[in-house]
Amino acid sequence: MDTKAVVTRYYELANAGSWDAWCDLFAADQVMDEQLAGHVEGREKLRAMMAGFPGMYASFRNQPKELIVENDRAAVVSHISAVTPGGGRIEADVMNYFRVVDGAITYMANFHDTQPFRAALQTTA
Repeated sequence: MDTKAVVTRYYELANAGSWDAWCDLFAADQVMDEQLAGHVEGREKLRAMMAGFPGMYASFRNQPKELIVENDRAAVVSHISAVTPGGGRIEADVMNYFRVVDGAITYMANFHDTQPFRAALQTTA
């Protein structure tokens, strides 16, 4: 898959809740700088982290609004709408940066306001 196809698939799988297949989009030695989870290295560490993700949200959507691709790099502006099992609501605009090599995400970083997540996730504790 080319960069645009990989990044498009990233959002399709996330919105379908197919987290194992979503993790398969990443290279084995991937590096992620995630706003809430921090620095994550390795696909299997990411897979273990994502195993708990479905329990954090009763619903989760990350809708791309704008996608810019240049060779092996992509930037996506998106909007997350989520609800926690305790009813906490999350609405947040997000900026994701991707590097894709040989059809796999080798690096990803996301940037967003963490407050909507912290407030909503605290209502589940």
